[in-house]
Amino acid sequence: MKRFYTLVLAALLLPMSLMAQGWPANYSGVMLQGFYWDSFIKSKWTKLEGQAGDFKGYFDLVWVPQSGKCLNSTSMGYDPYYYFDQNSSFGTQQDLKSMISTFKANGIGTIADVVINHHNTKGWWGFPAETYNGVTYQLKTTDIVANDCNGKTKTQADKDGVSLSSNPDEGEGWDGMRDLDHKSANVQNIVKAYQQFLVKDLGYVGFRYDMVKGFWASRVRDYNNAAGVEFSVGEFWDGSSKIKQWIDYTEKHSAAFDFDFKYTVTNAANSGNWNSLGKPNGSNWPIVSTNSDQSYYRYAVTFIENHDTEKRDNGESNGALEKDTLAANAFLLAMPGTPCVFYKHYLAYPYEIKAMIDARKTAGITNTSSYSNYRSAASYFGNIVTGSKGKLLVMVGANYSEPAANRYVKILSGHHYAYYLSPNTEVAFADKPSGTYTEAFNTKLTAVSAESSAQLVYTTDGSTPSATNGKVVAGGTSITISDNCTLKVGLLVNGSVTSTTTRNYTFAKPEDETFETPPAGYTFSANFIAPATWSADIEVHAWAWIEGGANYTPDNNAHWPGDKDHVYRVGKSKDGGYIWKWCYYGSETVPPSKIIFNNGGNGTGNQTADMVFTDNGWYNMNSTQSDPTLDIKGLTQASVADNAWYTLTGVKVARPTQKGIYIHHGKKVIIQ
Repeated sequence: MKRFYTLVLAALLLPMSLMAQGWPANYSGVMLQGFYWDSFIKSKWTKLEGQAGDFKGYFDLVWVPQSGKCLNSTSMGYDPYYYFDQNSSFGTQQDLKSMISTFKANGIGTIADVVINHHNTKGWWGFPAETYNGVTYQLKTTDIVANDCNGKTKTQADKDGVSLSSNPDEGEGWDGMRDLDHKSANVQNIVKAYQQFLVKDLGYVGFRYDMVKGFWASRVRDYNNAAGVEFSVGEFWDGSSKIKQWIDYTEKHSAAFDFDFKYTVTNAANSGNWNSLGKPNGSNWPIVSTNSDQSYYRYAVTFIENHDTEKRDNGESNGALEKDTLAANAFLLAMPGTPCVFYKHYLAYPYEIKAMIDARKTAGITNTSSYSNYRSAASYFGNIVTGSKGKLLVMVGANYSEPAANRYVKILSGHHYAYYLSPNTEVAFADKPSGTYTEAFNTKLTAVSAESSAQLVYTTDGSTPSATNGKVVAGGTSITISDNCTLKVGLLVNGSVTSTTTRNYTFAKPEDETFETPPAGYTFSANFIAPATWSADIEVHAWAWIEGGANYTPDNNAHWPGDKDHVYRVGKSKDGGYIWKWCYYGSETVPPSKIIFNNGGNGTGNQTADMVFTDNGWYNMNSTQSDPTLDIKGLTQASVADNAWYTLTGVKVARPTQKGIYIHHGKKVIIQ
């Protein structure tokens, strides 16, 4: 009986140890970095949750920003302060849990950004006390490494009469905040509790570790084992030989970002010398390369851009991709390793990137797939990647010869890239991915088969195509999709359908023509007609010249450039500029004195002057009038004979009681 109990206990413990092995082998998933620098609007939890249906079937993992509350009300999360309070610049803790739950329901795992190398403080020593599961956790001054900030922290500690750890930093230091001593039992206990909270209470499936050069790699192993996660990836920003050494030091309990892959692809695209894809980046080959140990492919998370390397609004860049974004993504999504797509790239090219993912999954490419070079020259480069279902040939660049049709069948192409499948893949491929479209489009249906007489049969009502159900067409045919439908296309060979591909298409208005109705309950408001040259997502800064200097931006913290969260796009003027409404929902009872509208707040012309505030007033770049007819034209076409009421966005409503401007009998009516 004792032996039976021991065996059962061992069986129960086995999955945990297996789950903590860094990254799954033969993994076919694709990851999305769901943010970029300052993506506070595009990466709000509610915004990302709303895209779950769009991500479904394409992105298996979404890496999101560090979700703990920070001292600054607007923060990307790399200045962590709270571990167990998850109300961040991207939304509330409840919003976060809802997003993670919705992702899970759609087959998507959420990856937490874990920042444990350093910690923010109030002053030098102010760490918060937090309670989780009845236990109070708080960092101490003795949890700060002895040589923090190159000795500046020790100098301050001596002045204040406090003690630091006697241990130096395990890795690289960073002067921005207090570096934590991971030899400290208190630090280890807090980190383990925090990560268990992320997994058990919030629903994260894995971790992206920030700045892992700052502490021993073995810590990642221990923390992963304590949390029992299957997915772990470290940001070890260095050459591949050192990255592989770091993976070894974690005892392969974590994957790592393949930085040399990023820089090799970036250099090839930026220079136009595509042949350099087959050469090392300096003296370092990418982890995913024919010159490396293929056993490390499993632990390589490949990428071509992230929030640190991208070119930011202020011009900063750490080797950003400057051109051929689609070609670079085509190469990324064809290769082994686990590809991580950058959110900006996805927002710019959602259909093209999803089509590439369709091709990857059709071929059955995984993180451990093998590949070989097909052809290369200065103007082009091609690799053949062997998947479990077929071979995918990726060509990037220009001036290459098309492969023989009996060897490879083209299924996708665009500027400086093309995808081909080996005929033995035996599949019907549709080059437009599932998703929401704004206008009718053509999708090309391609028969990929070793049988030259193969045909296609398709339906658009969701029924299963067969030799007697659906429309039979030639092996390469374009069809027009103009309404919501479920397309199913099968490969028809010798009277039988051997495979079926499904695409779900829906139609909606373009996002930039979707207008909002501000929630009720605001105290003050202002309306602004932006220039047509301004992009979306403007900010509003409003303040009062009264005692105490009340400010009306979020949390009354005088944050510049202002409030984004309570600015609503309510319409569009005839000249093409959007009409915005700013609403104040705070506790101030005295209206602001002044207001500024800006689109970037960088002082280069994308902002108004300091304008006198008038409640529910109307503004443009050059006026502080409260006349609601100011420059507003062509917002709606209500009939004079129509007795109904409409909002400025054309939505029919009951006779309004909320103040604002409405269309009634073809005229604008002000409800005060």
